[in-house]
Amino acid sequence: MKTLNTDGLSAKTVETWWFVVLEIAVALVLLNMSKRQPFPGPSKRFASILLGVSLLLLVGQSAPNPTGVQVHLIFLLTYGALGLVFGVKNMLISRDEVIVAPFAGILFSVGGVAVMAGQWGKYSTFEEFLAFATIIALGGAQTWLVFRGLLIGRLPLAWSKAGLVALNRGQLEGEHGALDCFERAWDLDEEHLNPMAWLALTKIETFLGNQEKADHWVARLAEDGGEKSVAPEWISAIEKCLSSLEKK
Repeated sequence: MKTLNTDGLSAKTVETWWFVVLEIAVALVLLNMSKRQPFPGPSKRFASILLGVSLLLLVGQSAPNPTGVQVHLIFLLTYGALGLVFGVKNMLISRDEVIVAPFAGILFSVGGVAVMAGQWGKYSTFEEFLAFATIIALGGAQTWLVFRGLLIGRLPLAWSKAGLVALNRGQLEGEHGALDCFERAWDLDEEHLNPMAWLALTKIETFLGNQEKADHWVARLAEDGGEKSVAPEWISAIEKCLSSLEKK
């Protein structure tokens, strides 16, 4: 009769558990932070796929032949690279969300550093210097992504767009409602967007009969040049949405 070797987990098996923990942790944090984005869809999808694959890899750990470290490294590098491409686009071009890129960068950086660390003993002196420079570059790029995305990643224009989408749906109050979105659609660095938010808030609060709150936003709008500082197209879009709600 065969006997099982239960002396303990091998070093490689223990190593894979750290990758599983990292993947699940990143997915859960990203899902939680998605709620604070104007358009949570991209980050939720990225996190959901990451969590799904991570759970499959977790199940694989209990198999007779557990998932190897190489599988995790390939996944981290591939999925991290895809996340970086789409995340940087969302952060710098469409400006719909700012959290996918930093977290995808974490996955890619961990995968890249782990691959180089695993091959370190086989490198020549020149290759060691090259790998070390690559690790420094990855660290610098990741620091920039965290700083740009998580620390200063305000999205006033995206919040304005999200507010207009909510207004079109008739969702005025509550989380990700028009009021919630427009209250976040201001920025000290993009002050030309502020009157758009103040005007939208004024008209929505007036529509809801909250005159005291409407007066507050009227005062804020007056400080930034009044209604004349807002594009007529924007005013028309807000009024059209409110008119359609009034008819319902």
